[in-house]
Amino acid sequence: MERQAVISVPTRPRVLIVGLGVSGIATALRLHEIGWQPVIVERAAGRRTNGYFVGLFGAGKTAARRMGILDGLRDRASGGAHVELDRGGRRSPGMGFRDLPGTPWLMLRGDIEQAAYAALPAEVEIRFSTVPVAIAQDADGVDVELRTTTAGTSVTERFDLVVGADGLRSAVRSLAFGPDRRYLRRLGHMLVAYEFPGVPEGLARGEGATMIELGRSVWVFAFEDRDPTILLSYRSDDIDAEFTRPCAERVREVFGPEPFGATLGSVLAALESADDVLFDSAEQVRMDRWSNGRVVLVGDSAWCATAYAGTGVSAGLAGADLLAAFLQERPDDVGGALRRWEEALRPYIERYLRTGLGQRGFFTPGNQREARRRKVITRLVTAPVLGPAVLRLSSHTPSAKLKDTDIVETITRRR
Repeated sequence: MERQAVISVPTRPRVLIVGLGVSGIATALRLHEIGWQPVIVERAAGRRTNGYFVGLFGAGKTAARRMGILDGLRDRASGGAHVELDRGGRRSPGMGFRDLPGTPWLMLRGDIEQAAYAALPAEVEIRFSTVPVAIAQDADGVDVELRTTTAGTSVTERFDLVVGADGLRSAVRSLAFGPDRRYLRRLGHMLVAYEFPGVPEGLARGEGATMIELGRSVWVFAFEDRDPTILLSYRSDDIDAEFTRPCAERVREVFGPEPFGATLGSVLAALESADDVLFDSAEQVRMDRWSNGRVVLVGDSAWCATAYAGTGVSAGLAGADLLAAFLQERPDDVGGALRRWEEALRPYIERYLRTGLGQRGFFTPGNQREARRRKVITRLVTAPVLGPAVLRLSSHTPSAKLKDTDIVETITRRR
């Protein structure tokens, strides 16, 4: 009897992606595109839909275009004036986020997550309420114990690659690289972000605003077609103690004992009833390496530069895009591809991290020198005749060019 030929169908290599945020979804999109089978696990019970204010710079726009999601995004900036306020209600021309080097689109984190999520192929598996609790690897793959938090059950599965895209306090990083204390660098500041329902008192719809005081600041980011985002930033000498008090109570204490005034008063009142509040310390992630064998970190898990840098989303998209390019080039050498990916990307990320440190004083001056410097820059940028020229010059600075550089195209061209 003649034997029939058996045609073997190659299976896709499996990749576990931990985290359903911007970096995680972007990594899943690109790896699926080059022939991988992504499985995404997310600690939360469902997908986030809002999130706080973010900027999408050129580095992120070009990556989003290659992923096919840029058409689902748009600049939500209101186009209104940005004013500087004091507690007495006095107003003067202010310097907003759009006046920093670079040409970002302003939007919510949820806008980018939604656009990327909508582009995910149906066969990409997503498991909510699921976390990794153990990682063990050998030369050929990674065994991961996954726990379902709702049922309390666990299962161990094997993957060809594990990607940690689970944020500042990454579970993957702790399991595969070591505890947070090795990698988190506190900046001595706290961040509070939430959506304001309507318009803060003393402002018109579409107006952005800042209230800058030594060691504390209020930012109102206005959007064209939705309610504004509030960002509060303040200095703290005891970060651990910040988390022992309710957020709204602690913030009122920080911005006291002086009378709040109309605008600040309405901002703090909204905080007490806000549903979704980010209350966290400003910390950078500093690591000597982002990969360990077949485990790799992407986005804030690997290189969080803080909200002061404003480049978190763009860096996450570009990092995911570039990772797929290197894995596609060396499909049989995962470890080598990860090392070469990091060598190429690290110079850009190091500069983003320095930008975060440098812009901290712009967001929240910590001493008189930083306060005076910010005041001088604000006067230059908002001057009727000189201001536009200053802004044009700033768009050609190394910092602006860095934020708008197409990282993947630049690296590919050099190689």
